[in-house]
Amino acid sequence: MATSLYELSVPTFLQTLRAMAGFLDRAVRHCAETGADPDDFVNARLFEDMAPFHFQIEAAWHHCVWGVEALKTGAFTPPPLVGPVSFADLQAMIGQAETALEAFTPEEIDICAGKNLDLQIGPRRLAFTSETFILSFSLPHFHFHAVTAYDILRSRGVPIGKRDYEGQLRVRST
Repeated sequence: MATSLYELSVPTFLQTLRAMAGFLDRAVRHCAETGADPDDFVNARLFEDMAPFHFQIEAAWHHCVWGVEALKTGAFTPPPLVGPVSFADLQAMIGQAETALEAFTPEEIDICAGKNLDLQIGPRRLAFTSETFILSFSLPHFHFHAVTAYDILRSRGVPIGKRDYEGQLRVRST
């Protein structure tokens, strides 16, 4: 059986998005146990020339929700970045993203298979199909920002590991 465009995108985004919600919750618990403030993570960076934690969360949100929306509309048009917000607001973004992704149906996404999807990034025009957009643009960007958020928390002492990042695997039933 062939894998559908929906299966390539929505459940894949949801798996990592739910893992992100889990490691954000873990960061809050860690702060409660250590007396730290979760808002101290908001502007944390791995390196000075990298975007801060809040950007990583927001970019992951954009690439999953608006990445899938682009399949339907033919255009990747996320809203403007909101910038630094509280840690609780970042957690809410992840919850909103999960709700938005859960609203997509297999039928409405699978019908988009094979469509052209052109993206303008500054002077660069990128010509994709729906499948190549998801597989070579949205998913890689989403995972980059998700793992960078994970790495920032881990580098700041939050006790998370690989299994926290991988989330609920989609294994076959035995």
